[in-house]
Amino acid sequence: MQAVAGLAWWTLVFLAPPVRAATLGALDPVAVAALDIPLFVLCSALAACGIRWAAVVATGWTALVAAALAVYATFTTEAGLGVLMMIAATACSGLALCFVLLGRVPTDWIIRGPFAFRSAASNRPATAHVSATIAQMILFWGFFLVAVPLVISWLEGRWLVSLPVPQFAVIAGAVVLVLASILGVSSAVTMSSKGRGTPLPSAMPNHLVIAGPYRWVRNPMAVAGIAQGIGVGLILGSWLVVAYAMIGSLVWNYAVRPLEEADLENRFGAEFRRYRSSVSCWLPRVGRNFGRS
Repeated sequence: MQAVAGLAWWTLVFLAPPVRAATLGALDPVAVAALDIPLFVLCSALAACGIRWAAVVATGWTALVAAALAVYATFTTEAGLGVLMMIAATACSGLALCFVLLGRVPTDWIIRGPFAFRSAASNRPATAHVSATIAQMILFWGFFLVAVPLVISWLEGRWLVSLPVPQFAVIAGAVVLVLASILGVSSAVTMSSKGRGTPLPSAMPNHLVIAGPYRWVRNPMAVAGIAQGIGVGLILGSWLVVAYAMIGSLVWNYAVRPLEEADLENRFGAEFRRYRSSVSCWLPRVGRNFGRS
């Protein structure tokens, strides 16, 4: 698919000047094609046939082009659409490379070292866990909900890929952000006080938490974080920040959540399995919660 898409794009680059301007700016298409067609299009096709070195070359070249094009677009405000295309291609190439070399995506690598699941010290008072959780929230919210969205929004403007956003979206974003933040704080305090731990994998709760928001959904902090990201995106008028939040939800759901729930099942056994079967992951089940099921 990547090889076909790359070939189709290059065909449009040479046949449609608007496509060339939007994706390459003032760059010489012949000079770029001389490298990109063999290293991206041809190597992607060879990788699809199971040739490993071709997968490595295609992925490395795609990442290099994405980085170079991002720098070019940031300084010149040209080829912004090309940057987004190459970022997407880099992500897809990376996933494909994992399947070619390993036969799977090694999501278990993210819980190694300092991010390995470990229970928090059980002899610490609940107030210590709550304080640690609040400190973590300030740090993570400041980075993922302030710093990163501001950078994305600024790049969106430099790359000239922003879209018009109606005024009511800003108000809606503020409402979503406030409500999601309340949910996030409530969930974090409940987890740390009743579970005697923190949201970090290195200091997980010692008890299964099924109180407060956890009676309605299994992952209220994840729900809150994604909603917060969408709210920030609406406030900034940035569709890329909204996309960033949605991509984050996919990464969390398919990479992090299975590992986290496997750890919970390993530690709490039948209690967690009963909880998982009764309470939904993302959306509360109307008319019921774990306390009444």
